[in-house]
Amino acid sequence: MNFRWNPEQAAVREKIRVFLDENLPEDWDRIASLSPGSRAVTDFSLKFCPKLADAGLLVSHWPVEFGGSGASAWDHFIIGEQLWEAGEPRGPQYYNVNWIGPTIMKYGTEEQKRLHLDRMRRGNVIWCQGFSEPSGGSDLAALRTRAEWQGNHYLINGSKIWTSYARLAEFCFLLARTSPEKRAISVFLLPMDRPGITVRPIQSVVGDGDFHEVFFDNVEVHDSERLGAEGTGWDVVRYALNYERVGIPRYALALRTLQRVVDALMQTDEFTPVARQAAASSYAACEAARFLVYEVVDHRARSAPSTGTTSMARYAIVTAERHVADFVLDFAPHLFVSDEDPMIATHHKRAIAAGIAVGAAEIQLNLIARDVLGLGVSRGL
Repeated sequence: MNFRWNPEQAAVREKIRVFLDENLPEDWDRIASLSPGSRAVTDFSLKFCPKLADAGLLVSHWPVEFGGSGASAWDHFIIGEQLWEAGEPRGPQYYNVNWIGPTIMKYGTEEQKRLHLDRMRRGNVIWCQGFSEPSGGSDLAALRTRAEWQGNHYLINGSKIWTSYARLAEFCFLLARTSPEKRAISVFLLPMDRPGITVRPIQSVVGDGDFHEVFFDNVEVHDSERLGAEGTGWDVVRYALNYERVGIPRYALALRTLQRVVDALMQTDEFTPVARQAAASSYAACEAARFLVYEVVDHRARSAPSTGTTSMARYAIVTAERHVADFVLDFAPHLFVSDEDPMIATHHKRAIAAGIAVGAAEIQLNLIARDVLGLGVSRGL
């Protein structure tokens, strides 16, 4: 089996490297060390992503009819690895590029495609996702937010939690229950300026602007803003999460962080045999995550059906992030507060969020038990 990039893929990797060298400011590491949901990072992304789009590097994997170049799914991950290793200058735009856009392509009406996809491909619109709830966390079967049909529109009542970018988003990819039946869930493409929506930030170690509570009080939503048929939200969300669960190549920043810490330790007498063993274990965890993700990408590139490998890859990513974060804490904790490399602390903050985002790590284990081991676990997606 050949694990090397072919010449075309190597050229894409070099193109994005050159682009980053030419377009990231000298103080980018400082900006990237702020919360991904902060105003500074988000404002930067709204300037950076249109340039990325002009260079053909934002949605190259999208079909030509939607503004892409029809490139392979491998191009998306090659570009994503370089961007995430650099601190993800796309900010919240990766939502659009990775999974919201493709989901609208598959399930959206022509009107929805015209309204949303052009702005996404140009890199100038911010979305958030309304999945998790206070009473159910990542368990979407326990969803309580309701969308009740009033004859010519829906009224949405309920709340969401841990919603990234909600304070700055123009639209929300929202899940709501449209009848009391367990699986009667629908998806709405909801404008965030609609009356009745209240957003409250949640203070956390991850940083300002990353997590929010969102409350819906008789929010009016039109039938034209529903994505897919009423009650088919499970199918829509399964499709979306197959993209989202491995959409962020978090192992790329973890590997960069691990290498930088090892380099720092090697300049001292602190890279002991115990530290070397821990570093090797962390490196192995990152490589395991990378190759599981590559298996998912290979399936996608060949248009093969998704498998339980997606959840395995996601859990491996979370494990790798924690390995590297624990390694730094155990052997170089001073680097978290050092100005020498702010991206080390950045990795730690993002590793904390990795186990919550896109379905908690425990939900992924349930899915692995069901889809890979064939055990009778029924909750979650």
